[in-house]
Amino acid sequence: MTRTNAKAEAHVNAQHPVSWTLSGFGDEIDADPTTQIAVLEALGASHIEVRSAWGVNIIDLDADQLARLGAQLQQSGMGVSAIGSPIGKVDVALDAELEVARLARAIAAAHALGTPNIRIFSFFRGEGVPVEATRDDVLVRMRLLADLAEREGIVLLHENEKDIYGDVPERILDLVESVGSPALRLAWDNANFVQVGVVPFDDGYAMLRPYLDYLQVKDAVAESGQVVPSGEGDGQLRETLTALRDDGYAGFASLEPHLADTHALGGFSGPASFGVAARAFRRLTDELGIELR
Repeated sequence: MTRTNAKAEAHVNAQHPVSWTLSGFGDEIDADPTTQIAVLEALGASHIEVRSAWGVNIIDLDADQLARLGAQLQQSGMGVSAIGSPIGKVDVALDAELEVARLARAIAAAHALGTPNIRIFSFFRGEGVPVEATRDDVLVRMRLLADLAEREGIVLLHENEKDIYGDVPERILDLVESVGSPALRLAWDNANFVQVGVVPFDDGYAMLRPYLDYLQVKDAVAESGQVVPSGEGDGQLRETLTALRDDGYAGFASLEPHLADTHALGGFSGPASFGVAARAFRRLTDELGIELR
């Protein structure tokens, strides 16, 4: 898109403003919540996605730590968009009840921090195990997780992480429709799709949009899989954001840049790179007439 066309599109959309709530994974900035909050505030975010604090994963924080974190967030006026849990990032061959117990701890954190949303995954598998062979076990476990979420008034947001059962659009659709629970919805991640050979908007958007409740923001280069700022990769961010704008999406956009390091439970960017990612995303949303608050 040319600069002239971008300005024209922004002008048109200014007549029908769309507003999304900006959030971000605080532990991609720093281990200390004080720094997490300060950087997010400086970037114009009103919410935080909590994956860990003080270097401790969210499901391992005790009641006193959760109370301390909650007080800190409340004092700053920072809301919590979601709990970035590791639920479902384990081998599907493990005892199903172990993951239900871990979800109970994530739910306790969600209640303590005042959010109904918990990000989850749909299980890894052993080396050499065909993904199709895990379907029944995955569905049993996801149904158990959804049952607990329903009882607790929680929404589980399934993220399309690479190498889990639900990493491509067809299996994600199978998962969410087969479980059939109002407590199981989708978190959309363009970069993760790129890393498993999916062209995100073309291959998955229309199929999955009815279940999409949450946007995680990062981009990636198809050839290498490298994560890059929004609009610099092959994740079709512009097409995705435009479609979300036009079909009435009004939810969270959560920054998860992964610009310095990526590991099994997440990633890290640091304050400077996190700022680069936030500004790249805001350039896109400004061009598309989307307000971030």
